[in-house]
Amino acid sequence: MAGGSYLHDMVKDEWQFAGPMKDPLVCVSLDGCTVKEVIDEAARANLNGADLVEVRFDRLYLISPKIDAQEDVGDRDAKPLVPPESVWKRRSTSDIEVSETIEELKGGIPLPVIFTCRSTSEGGYFPGDEDERCAILEEAIKSGASYIDLELSIEEETRQRLHAAATDSGAKVIASTHGEGVPPVEDIVKLVGDSNDKGDTIKMCWTTESQQESLKLVEASWEMKGEGHDFSIMGLGPGGDWTRIHAPVLDQSLVYATLQNDFHLGDKGMVNVKDLRNAWILLEY
Repeated sequence: MAGGSYLHDMVKDEWQFAGPMKDPLVCVSLDGCTVKEVIDEAARANLNGADLVEVRFDRLYLISPKIDAQEDVGDRDAKPLVPPESVWKRRSTSDIEVSETIEELKGGIPLPVIFTCRSTSEGGYFPGDEDERCAILEEAIKSGASYIDLELSIEEETRQRLHAAATDSGAKVIASTHGEGVPPVEDIVKLVGDSNDKGDTIKMCWTTESQQESLKLVEASWEMKGEGHDFSIMGLGPGGDWTRIHAPVLDQSLVYATLQNDFHLGDKGMVNVKDLRNAWILLEY
């Protein structure tokens, strides 16, 4: 992997100089589109070493497509083609009883939860308007969620109200942003610094078109070492998993992983939770 050897040498040098590092918290982002699927995945995440899970409430509005049987039944290696989630049919906001669903999730998940209801503008699937989405976030805060994800893009007055409610309830705030293409290193560092009062942990995720782009995520994390920021920076695309794999030496406080186990997962910038734990052992983090 281009750049991989350089990163490994760099982080190993730092490890030898600084000594053993504290592992970041590992959060498994759940992919389920029904309450049952989410609860089942949370149980698997618990068994596979997750410290906490992310419940993507917006995914409950997705309707998983039925996959037809293979036309060429003689090809045993062939897999059904699943259309991208962006084109899946969606339930309406009235199809889900929010309070009841949150309570059902709360009763069935054995780990602390990052509650997320992602807007479509930041890659999510919630079909309603912003007022409806923020009302769901407020309901989750009232329910006693351990963590609440509040995007930095939320209108300022509304965000301050939700942040205050989270603080009063004891929930920690993940201040997040998601975008296309990685900004310059200095812009990433500034954005984290400017967002320190916006949440307990700053989460930033960008799509990456190349490994060279992903190196900017590593460089930005490296620059912020020892600055006292609680942050989680990652990419979705080639090299996007570098900051996840080397998170302990990059001072990242939280790493997002998945239960997916696709051979091409690395190309998506994602990492399986068990593979992540094993990588930290092999790299002697």
